[in-house]
Amino acid sequence: MAEQHGKTLVPQIRFAGFTDPWEQRKLGDVARRVTRKNENRDSDLPLTISAQYGLVDQRTFFNNQVASKDMSGYFLLHKGEFAYNKSTSTDSPWGAIKRLEKYDMGCVSTLYICFELLSGDPDFLVTYYETDRWYKAVQLIAAEGARNHGLLNIAPDDFFETQICIPKRIDEQRQIGAFFDRLDSLITLHQRKYDKLCVLKKSMLDKMFPKGGSLYPEIRFAGFTDPWEQRKLGELTEIKDSARIPNRLWREAGVPYIRASDISQEDLRGALFIDEEDYAAYKAATGAPEKGDVLFNGGGEIGKAIINGNSSPIYVQGGAVLYARIAHSSLLDARYLVAAFVTQNVVNAIGVLSAGGTMKHFTLQPAKNLPIEVPSIAEQRQIGAFFDRLDSLITLHQRKLELLRNIKKSMLDKMFV
Repeated sequence: MAEQHGKTLVPQIRFAGFTDPWEQRKLGDVARRVTRKNENRDSDLPLTISAQYGLVDQRTFFNNQVASKDMSGYFLLHKGEFAYNKSTSTDSPWGAIKRLEKYDMGCVSTLYICFELLSGDPDFLVTYYETDRWYKAVQLIAAEGARNHGLLNIAPDDFFETQICIPKRIDEQRQIGAFFDRLDSLITLHQRKYDKLCVLKKSMLDKMFPKGGSLYPEIRFAGFTDPWEQRKLGELTEIKDSARIPNRLWREAGVPYIRASDISQEDLRGALFIDEEDYAAYKAATGAPEKGDVLFNGGGEIGKAIINGNSSPIYVQGGAVLYARIAHSSLLDARYLVAAFVTQNVVNAIGVLSAGGTMKHFTLQPAKNLPIEVPSIAEQRQIGAFFDRLDSLITLHQRKLELLRNIKKSMLDKMFV
């Protein structure tokens, strides 16, 4: 948070060379309301504000046009101008303020408060309204409570009386605005790469596994021409269940006790544990996963699968997590099986074989009877390796995205007053 010495307002982190305190200004001192109407039908593009994506085409965002076909009575917004949507949501408890960036012009509801910046750096203001620093000012002018439809009762004149805190020097504003603009560009870049990889994976899962009763996939690695076989999973490898360990035996350290939620999060470090003595007793009675086995959910996110890469012992929750003993199978590749579990054929088969109403359960015997198409072990290994590399790339960009978003969140908190 900012340090306040009397009336001095200083952010926690600043660019070198800037020492002057920031100043409080009324929005109306630096911006002017825009009320031009689309009377001449200059635009037929209906816009809406998304807290995440900014001002976007309403037709594609909602998959239909919510706005009236006749938008002559709507406000006409030009590129670079701002709009305030007073509708509240979980992500935007006091509404959202965004600048039009994607289009040259567009139409917005007259319920929005629109304005243009007269002085100051527009990129700085864009980022300022991504912080929570303006919430208090809006909270002070909002009529008591919100209307039933979640629209804050805020008069335009009162809105332009709200105080914003900005650097006195325009060059400091510009540096802050440029910093977050570059950060947003990096986030967008990795988001696009992540999205493209996810689309590629979906497409390859569709093309590299047979469908529609065929035993030949659409795409194959060179050198493989034999038809695939349809087998039951239990014919290819041993499928095992475990005992459910009572709560009284759970510990805060020891041997990881893996539940369905851990599999869903792809985290085999475990949030719960059991004593080594209890592990030895349960392992002797039911067995336990070995390194290289494929663990998959029988409850929760049914069918979610992950390879056990742990050399040290783990135990899995009986009835919620099953596992395929790949370590002793010469017919099935672990990475291939993980990929196969997310193909449409296997997902549909798991749905049919799962028991229960709202809460489905995929139990041991249905898992053994799960139909699965398989090629030779050599082809399995190539397919498994391909999807393993693809998953690694997806995870890499996902982690970069999370890191960049965390950096932005931290800087939004520390670089503004």
